[in-house]
Amino acid sequence: MVEVPADFMFNFVPVFIGAIFILVFGMIIFTIIKSIGTWSKNNQSPRVNSNAKVVTKRTSVRGGGETNARNLYYVTFEFDSGDRLELHVNGQEFGQLVEGDYGELTFQGTRYLGFTRQRK
Repeated sequence: MVEVPADFMFNFVPVFIGAIFILVFGMIIFTIIKSIGTWSKNNQSPRVNSNAKVVTKRTSVRGGGETNARNLYYVTFEFDSGDRLELHVNGQEFGQLVEGDYGELTFQGTRYLGFTRQRK
């Protein structure tokens, strides 16, 4: 049988806990920096108004179980050129948009600003 020195746990556990702490803290810092970068890029992007059609809608549920569930709403728009863009929208906008709607989409980078429906 392999014998483990008695002081092994006293040396290993603090190092292991420290490494986990640094890893978690690093992930939090990375997420904050990434979010600030996206926010800055959106602010520097021009506002675009373009004719588009609502192609599809989807939801994503985050959390649940021991935490509160949170719904995220996404809508995919197709431009006259055939290009598509999926944007995150709030729940009210999600409920008002219908697949097949055609109108003027306003966005800035990856930020949804609005959609004005046009009659055919």
